[in-house]
Amino acid sequence: MESLTALVFSSGWASGINAYATVAVLGLVDRLDDSAAIPDTLGRTDVLVISLVMFAIEFVVDKIPVADSMWDAVSTVVRPTVGAFVAYQFAGDSSGLDQALLTALGGGTALTSHGIKSGLRLAVNTSPEPFSNSIVSTAEDVSVITVVALAVSHPWIALGISASLLVVGAVVVILLWRVIRKAWRRRRRLTA
Repeated sequence: MESLTALVFSSGWASGINAYATVAVLGLVDRLDDSAAIPDTLGRTDVLVISLVMFAIEFVVDKIPVADSMWDAVSTVVRPTVGAFVAYQFAGDSSGLDQALLTALGGGTALTSHGIKSGLRLAVNTSPEPFSNSIVSTAEDVSVITVVALAVSHPWIALGISASLLVVGAVVVILLWRVIRKAWRRRRRLTA
């Protein structure tokens, strides 16, 4: 149960950043390794094809400054739902209460990391140069793929990494928004 909690937390964090990459990586690992830790549902052909196609779409959209924020708005429903679904699949035959708690943990972690990602991307979108969005998006994709792949074999290490990224992300968002707010106030004073 303990390593299952670590796996659910890590996959929940990853789902909040990129739900489709999370499902795709889990499905591919299940297909290639037939891992007992990954529910067979995630490795089904239809689930894999849909997650890979949606990951490809998100990979492109996430690099475009305004489009990524619109995509994130729609994903406010999708990412926590996928995080909860993946957690529910991992919970499998657990007792009713354990299954509910794990599902809530996966969905809640996904919602939290999605909120941090969305806040960070809104802050990055205020930057006048076009490259920061692509750099941040690529870093998110790499971190999701790495954490999910690591979570299957080393769930506690993945938990430590995803929890650290959650805390660091929250701090960065708070600091960026303070800087942006100060700049807006300065600009208003200068134009007034």
